[in-house]
Amino acid sequence: MSKLDEKVGKYIDDVRSKIGEDNPDVDLIRKIAQAAGPSIYNADAETVSSSSESEVETVKKNFIMKKLGVTDEGKANEAVNQVLEKYGKSNRNKYRVVVYYLLTKHFKKESLFD
Repeated sequence: MSKLDEKVGKYIDDVRSKIGEDNPDVDLIRKIAQAAGPSIYNADAETVSSSSESEVETVKKNFIMKKLGVTDEGKANEAVNQVLEKYGKSNRNKYRVVVYYLLTKHFKKESLFD
């Protein structure tokens, strides 16, 4: 099993156990993990700190606005808050790939990763 497969397995487990999604889109999770590149192998970069405003801003600007093409800041804020709430505010380890997966599904932008 490759390192990527191990990481994808962790993300799938998180989606199932913490989000409650029984049948996550494994292909989409894998594609988002590949798109995230080497950052998933860095413990600090692999997670999103929802208590850090600058971290949440980074997710909003670099992923929602640049990658997903959502320019409405109100919708971006609402989506980030919903996703972080769904993932669990008290959950300290929010994997970036899982957050991106949930945001991609929220905005129905799965086709960007085909």
